[in-house]
Amino acid sequence: MIESRLIAQLKQTVGEEAVLTVKEDLETYAHDATATWSHRPDVVVLPTTAGQVARVLKLANEHRIPVTTRGGGTNVSGGCIPVKGGIVLSTVKMDRIIEISKTNLTAIVEAGVVLQDLYNACARQGLFYPPDPQSFLGCTVGGTVAENSGGPRCLKYGVTKQYILGLEVVTASGEIMRLGGLVPKNRMGYELMTLFIGSEGTLGVVTRAVLRLLPMPEVQKTMLALFDDIVAAGEVVSRIIASGVIPAKIEYVDNWVLRRIEQLMPMGLPQDADALLLLQCDGSAEAVEAEAKKVVAICQQGGAREIRVPKDQAEADKLWAARSGAGAAIFSAAHTGFIEDVSVPRDKIAELIRKCREIAQKYDVCVPVVGHAGDGNVHPNVLTDDRDPVQFEKAKKAKDEILATAIELGGALSGEHGIGLDKQHFMPRALDPAAFALMKQIKKLLDPNGILNPGKLWPEASDGQR
Repeated sequence: MIESRLIAQLKQTVGEEAVLTVKEDLETYAHDATATWSHRPDVVVLPTTAGQVARVLKLANEHRIPVTTRGGGTNVSGGCIPVKGGIVLSTVKMDRIIEISKTNLTAIVEAGVVLQDLYNACARQGLFYPPDPQSFLGCTVGGTVAENSGGPRCLKYGVTKQYILGLEVVTASGEIMRLGGLVPKNRMGYELMTLFIGSEGTLGVVTRAVLRLLPMPEVQKTMLALFDDIVAAGEVVSRIIASGVIPAKIEYVDNWVLRRIEQLMPMGLPQDADALLLLQCDGSAEAVEAEAKKVVAICQQGGAREIRVPKDQAEADKLWAARSGAGAAIFSAAHTGFIEDVSVPRDKIAELIRKCREIAQKYDVCVPVVGHAGDGNVHPNVLTDDRDPVQFEKAKKAKDEILATAIELGGALSGEHGIGLDKQHFMPRALDPAAFALMKQIKKLLDPNGILNPGKLWPEASDGQR
């Protein structure tokens, strides 16, 4: 529990209405987008300026109070669960889009800006911000920086770190630090800014970002290819990339997910297809037409049983809406689930998916798979019910075996969701020992009292998991 005098100081800092202590309010901040972890904070603060954030952190650091930073709460790795109690620092009131410059192709935004709002503001000026995590309707810019978020478009355009020119970060001691700036080329000293991108709130609190934007592509073209064999689908992905065509998106959906989507959003898809690839090319009209023809030809040569090209943008939008809703479609079918996120080399995707099927059969659990096939980022989703201890234990074993398989195939524990509470015990196995030791030294240097998002990323017991 936090002493009442410290609560009073927090109210003086951010305003009484921006400090939440009622149990019902605190319960709202005890969860993220999973059903696996839950822990109430002692207090929630909602600052509106970097100065307020700095004063909150300085107070917390002096009194060794844990601080868990939270954006939209859409993350699926337990990253914003306050497993040590203390303060949840919510950035949602820091939601100003300060500037969008068509000349500089930049945006200056506060951490609490919702990604969809940023997309809309950019589109009005013929610009776009490429990172597109599937939680874009609710996630915040600060959260995407903390997780180094990706999404379907990162095949062609890259992930969040490629679009950060500058950051304003508040350190654990309450110092406001500005890194990078407005210019795309900046070689002054060490690349400190990149330390905070993907750090999952364990090194500092991002309060503002300078983002790199791109001109909106002239046209987009969507294609859907159905396969009777996941191996053939995987080989087609590799052939497309090898041909010199880099589509904006190549998404994979397995048979279970395909059937579930067709059940919830009927589109006349054959429910016996083993795999579905959803692809999109974008750019100039002439280039897109040429690339799309090449993609269709490669799919045909690779054994696609059927290829569909939507007749108009409305039909294409429906397909992408179905893909965006795949997560909800999956988890509405189970009480609990592990939303996994591993990356493997592109030529190992089919092998990973085959192994997921074997693991599902071994532990008698359901493991639907979707993913960003173009860059090898796959989401095996282990469905279970945490009210059944036996079944839940099977699911945890299946999840761990999938993670181990990804490492064995030369992959990574996470492509975009982060480590959070989900994969800490695999970190020593997945990282070079010297790199692992150095990371812990960096954490100690920047957060010597361990107040920032404690219980995350590093291997230690979590008291938040059910």
